[in-house]
Amino acid sequence: MDKPIEPAFSFSERAQQLTSSAIREILKVTERPEVISFAGGLPAPAGFPVEVVRAAFDKVLATNGRAALQYGPTEGYRPLREWVAADLAAAGAQVSPEQILIVSGSQQALDLLGKVLIDKDSKVLVEDPSYLGALQSFSLYQPQYVPVPTDEGGLIPEAITPELAAGARFLYALPNFQNPTGRTLSLERRIALLKRAAELGLAIIEDDPYGELRYAGEPQPGLFTLAAEYGANVVRLGTFSKVLAPGLRLGFIAAARPIIDKLVQAKQATDLHTPTLTQMAVYEIVKDGFLQEHLPKVREIYRKQGRCMLEAIEREFPDTVSWTRPEGGMFLWVTLPGHIDSTALLQKAIEQNVAFVPGAPFYSGGGRANTMRLSFATVPEDKIRAGIAILGKLLKEYTA
Repeated sequence: MDKPIEPAFSFSERAQQLTSSAIREILKVTERPEVISFAGGLPAPAGFPVEVVRAAFDKVLATNGRAALQYGPTEGYRPLREWVAADLAAAGAQVSPEQILIVSGSQQALDLLGKVLIDKDSKVLVEDPSYLGALQSFSLYQPQYVPVPTDEGGLIPEAITPELAAGARFLYALPNFQNPTGRTLSLERRIALLKRAAELGLAIIEDDPYGELRYAGEPQPGLFTLAAEYGANVVRLGTFSKVLAPGLRLGFIAAARPIIDKLVQAKQATDLHTPTLTQMAVYEIVKDGFLQEHLPKVREIYRKQGRCMLEAIEREFPDTVSWTRPEGGMFLWVTLPGHIDSTALLQKAIEQNVAFVPGAPFYSGGGRANTMRLSFATVPEDKIRAGIAILGKLLKEYTA
């Protein structure tokens, strides 16, 4: 047999740092139809407005097809940028269309921000735990992560000391229905965080993919909305993935002009621009207020399924286990007794056709193996009850 030909190239140091997402690896298992998956952070397909999206693409192609199929400006389709700016301004933010960059999903936003803000060994503050996709994206640029402590109320502003913030490029935070915990920062903590950031000269990246998915409690103003009042520097990320459909791969960054200008340069070197056709179709969908009638239906899906999971957990899990009770979003966070490793628990659960995401990968410094994330967004209520019953039985065996 011929000897395999060695490739005539070597991987870069950056490429050698790449690892597969723990969630994506688990999702390979969940492709089996018999598996009840609480693993993926996928929006509920029942909330996708398929016919509305189809009509929008048809209209754009019929009325402005050649422009829709042409290259476009890196900054994004101007009417859509104007709509995003107006939507943020309606919530109280001071922002213009020139401060909006349309991106190919907020995951691209994270990558672009990493490119323009992080050098090797740069200090980056992150919530503990934090969104795995952000940790994976920023890690390409080899930062030094510094975890900021959290509690049941989310990130603790007082924990950001001058020593912790010294030299940090930014703090990355998800104030609404955080991934993975489902926690939300109170208004008091938001204000305290902005005041502290202003005092310490600490920039904040506010990632808000789930803010429109509130189904309980009172809405809170975004950090970007409050930033000017407290003299803080906040960059806001948003996405159409959770309010329309993730397959559109459309998001945005709102920030001061110097940041947007540098991000535009980085995006030009990445993909020139976000697809024009998609931008024009999404603008066609949202421009006349469709989201105001659509989002209540989506929120109701998550409210019902989230409530079903919480009721099942109350009934099935042992008293030694605790969990969050989110007011919106797609996730809840489970803390197990200290001796239980959720990765080992996952292996036993998969044997019984149930999947979830172990909590350890969400911690930038590792540890906390006794945690796990459960998503209820795509699972029918009967399967939620069945899957939680299986997990509850396994947990009781561990704690017996």
